[in-house]
Amino acid sequence: MLRHHFAAAAVSALALALTASPALADTLIDNVDGITLDEKGEVVRFTGLMFDDEGRVTQLLARKDKRPAKVDYLLDGKGQVLLPGMIDAHVHVMGIGFAALTLDLSDTTSLEDALARIKTFAEENPGRPWILGRGWNQEKWGLGRFPTAAELDSVVSDRPVWLDRADNHAAWANSLAIERAGITAKTADPAGGRIIRDAAGKPQGVFVDRAGDLVTKVIPAPRPKDRDLAFAEFQKAVIARGVTAVADMGTSPADWETFRRAGDAGRLQVRIMSYADSIETLELMAGQGPGPWLYEDRLRMGGVKLYLDGALGSRGAALKQPYADEPGTRGLPLLTPAQLRNLMSRAAMDGFQTAVHAIGDAANADVLTAIEELSESYQGDRRWRIEHAQIIDPADLPLMGKHGVIASVQPLHQTSDRLMAEARLGPDRLTGAYPWRSILAAGGRLAFGSDAPVEPADPFAGMAAAISRTDAKGEPFGGWFPQQTVSREVALAGFTKDAAFAGFADGRFGRLAVGERADFIFVDRDPLIASLEELRQTRVLQVWIGGVRVDARGE
Repeated sequence: MLRHHFAAAAVSALALALTASPALADTLIDNVDGITLDEKGEVVRFTGLMFDDEGRVTQLLARKDKRPAKVDYLLDGKGQVLLPGMIDAHVHVMGIGFAALTLDLSDTTSLEDALARIKTFAEENPGRPWILGRGWNQEKWGLGRFPTAAELDSVVSDRPVWLDRADNHAAWANSLAIERAGITAKTADPAGGRIIRDAAGKPQGVFVDRAGDLVTKVIPAPRPKDRDLAFAEFQKAVIARGVTAVADMGTSPADWETFRRAGDAGRLQVRIMSYADSIETLELMAGQGPGPWLYEDRLRMGGVKLYLDGALGSRGAALKQPYADEPGTRGLPLLTPAQLRNLMSRAAMDGFQTAVHAIGDAANADVLTAIEELSESYQGDRRWRIEHAQIIDPADLPLMGKHGVIASVQPLHQTSDRLMAEARLGPDRLTGAYPWRSILAAGGRLAFGSDAPVEPADPFAGMAAAISRTDAKGEPFGGWFPQQTVSREVALAGFTKDAAFAGFADGRFGRLAVGERADFIFVDRDPLIASLEELRQTRVLQVWIGGVRVDARGE
């Protein structure tokens, strides 16, 4: 569960500004090594791209095609590789922005390293009433347990501290934060949550899934201007990586108002396919059905994000069998089967799309069974989505194909979680772990994303992981369950046209095709032939959205 918090920081408006070049009628970008995909996912290569003053593609030109005698604007691409703008099918928009403005522990390698980083941050920010941050991972530290409040107290005891785990399904608090929240040994675990306790029942400092709400409710909410700064940071971060559109998973009313303020002020660059954080938000923001596309196809609320379970790292993912490294638990279901079906039905009856967070095999089985049941009543093009779909019992895969279920997966999760998944599940239960090729073989569909800020919003690193099942160090040799790799074409589609399809944006953006938005990027290498190392090192040279250059590099 992603929780967004921010303590005021001075950020230069100049540093956040994105350069924008005015779009001109009948623009021709010529002399490019252009790559896109057709509707079937086949590669289309071209050397010239034309678009109109509305920022829509009007023509793709091969080398042999005659160029128009006159255009309003001609740009020489100098032979550089031109790709469709990348689409991240699963991010937390405001989480990315706030992560840039708070304490980041994602690269810490030990508890001692993290504590030193926290101490320094607190000393450098004496005016912040709460020390907020994210990114810690006890598995990466080799700790073998969760960290404690006492350990946090040793470096910061004068102010409350609240730090989200890397997967955002657990958080670490110091004693003052626990005291401010009024939590004691007598405080019961909430439904769908767990307080990590000592032998006497006293909270030790870590709160899993909905137990975190006990603390977050007392953290001061960020102000609108804080949110606007965070949103600017989000745009800057993803545009730098060539991402021109995202699916925001869990949009709150405050998030939606932030997006609208940016749109009204002409500051909304990145396209956002918004999924509300609840049925209540969906009804409040979108009304009786999916909202219209706003700001020239830059914003739409068309569905809702539901949480069915937690994550493997905090042992909150709902499993059919107990955890191999903690036999006393099978995870934390966040919804009963009846609640899940009622919520999915409530969304479907008004034509909204549902995207259900399911990581464990029990959670995935439940949502697939729910889709099977609801499909009898709610027919037509529903595009049911499962977010993450990390552990699926092979016996349940046929249901994905039967209903064309979209598995919205994050390839970098597989490389980051590999060793942890082995520990949590044991060797005999890994055949259904991150089963990308099996999903396709069963007739399901894939959309690729990052879950940023959990992982970097880097589509090229994601592609490398998808085609190799190896991490940035090339480990493990030959790939982890390499039979589940996908082709380069499927990987590119997952971050472009298939990600657009997953958000009902196909035909608007996601491909460079006549009538679609001219969202494209220049990069320094061809992702279809680059080595894995080269692919991970891909540099984004220019970013154009709707025929307008928006990158901040100014190159």
